[in-house]
Amino acid sequence: MHGVLLAVLLQATMAGGEHDYPAAFRSADETGKPLLILVGTNWCPGCVTMKRSVMPSLLRKGKLSGVAYAEVDADSQSTLAGQLMQGGSIPQLILYRKTNTGWRRSLLVGAQSETTVETLVERAIEMQASQQNLTGEQAVVTASHTESE
Repeated sequence: MHGVLLAVLLQATMAGGEHDYPAAFRSADETGKPLLILVGTNWCPGCVTMKRSVMPSLLRKGKLSGVAYAEVDADSQSTLAGQLMQGGSIPQLILYRKTNTGWRRSLLVGAQSETTVETLVERAIEMQASQQNLTGEQAVVTASHTESE
C-alpha cells in the first residue's frame, strides 16, 4: 500500500504544476490549439498580478478554453524560460500558433489587463480557425482537381 501511495505522490511531483509546460505543449501539438505561456517569477509584482489575478480570472470565465495554457517560473525553470523569452523583462506572455510553415509567435511584455490577454487569445484562435478552413478548402480543391485530370 505504501508503495502505491509513494508512486502516486512521485507521479504528481513529476507532472509539474497545474499549468505544466510539457503537458500544454503536447496538448497544443496534438490538438492544433494555440499555446499560451506566462513566464514570470514569484517576486515580481507584475508577474504575481498576472499569475494570481488576471490569468485565473480568464480561466474561470472560460476565456482560455481555446488555448493550451502553461506557466513557467523564470527562476526555477531558467533554461526553459531563457529559450522562450525575448529579452530579460518579465512577465512575458508568449503565444504560439501552429501554421503550415511552423509555429508563429506573439509576445506581450509586462503586466497586462484581462481585455488585452483576451484579445490576443481571440485573435490567435480566429487565425488558427481561418488557416484550418483554408487548408481544408485547399485540400478539397486539390482533390477535385486531381479527380478531374
